[in-house]
Amino acid sequence: MPESSFALLALVIFAALAFDFINGFHDTANAIATCISTRAISIRNAILMAAGLNFLGALVSTHVAATIGKGIVDPSNVTQVVVLSALAGAIFWDLLTWRYGIPASSSHAIIGGLIGAAVADRGVGVLKWEGITKILAAIVISPLAGTVAAFLIMVGIFWAFRGFHPAPLNRGFRKLQILSAAFMAFSHGSNDAQKSMGVITLALTSYGAIQTFHIPPWVILSCAASMAMGTALGGWRIIKTVGTDFVKLQPVHGFCAETSSAGVILTASAMGIPISTTHVITSAILGVGLSQGRRRVNWMVGVRIVWAWVLTIPASAAAGYLAYDIIRPFVLVR
Repeated sequence: MPESSFALLALVIFAALAFDFINGFHDTANAIATCISTRAISIRNAILMAAGLNFLGALVSTHVAATIGKGIVDPSNVTQVVVLSALAGAIFWDLLTWRYGIPASSSHAIIGGLIGAAVADRGVGVLKWEGITKILAAIVISPLAGTVAAFLIMVGIFWAFRGFHPAPLNRGFRKLQILSAAFMAFSHGSNDAQKSMGVITLALTSYGAIQTFHIPPWVILSCAASMAMGTALGGWRIIKTVGTDFVKLQPVHGFCAETSSAGVILTASAMGIPISTTHVITSAILGVGLSQGRRRVNWMVGVRIVWAWVLTIPASAAAGYLAYDIIRPFVLVR
């Protein structure tokens, strides 16, 4: 199959939409795990709500897509095989972590896959270190922001409602938590769906279908729809890890975690920074747990999650590199 063939472009687009679909069911837990664990909403209704708002969130901007498409590797140095290999590496890591119920980052998986495939094709000199440095800084800053924001909101609520009985307070926050989960689902779509938009646009630029890097409307709609469909299938393995195993949550805790996470994610989306929604919501849940004392956190689960965070970019980069070595021989013409 020649590098310049339309069939290879179609395969790349299919793989990108498949990644978005997998991202949807892999990251469903980001938006709805806490409201399901506190029984604020049924699993079916939570998943349908998350799917619809993921779709709407994906339509609001393309700043993150531009960072993925132009901020890691120069589009002029990217081939169809590089993009396809990056997607293969990211999909492999997503499915592996989903299999074991580990809330790893789909966002960082595609970034790592793209880095590994680009290095396999042209060497490390092709990487844009300014953009990669910004992404690596966000890996550190965004979880800290989620933890601190959730901790402060939780402490503020404890102080403001210190004279209230817990039972009626939780009933009120159970209703508010549906709104915060909706806010979280919308913010998730605003950041995560854009990764595939950037990757598909990279492929279109490499093929010559578009001359300057811009996100076509059909790419935006197809990525939004693909993520929404994946979300609709759910991902109970990761929902259980995030929503019940890590920290035992009440509605007020879920409200704080979702509200703080959504605020951090929407801020990053507006700045064009591709952060991990998985890292942010998990860190916010940690902040909520710490507000009640460190013994309320299951640290064994926390360690497992952190290891997944640390390994995601290098592991998916290695998978992208290997995928390039496997795929490249099947391409007859460079």
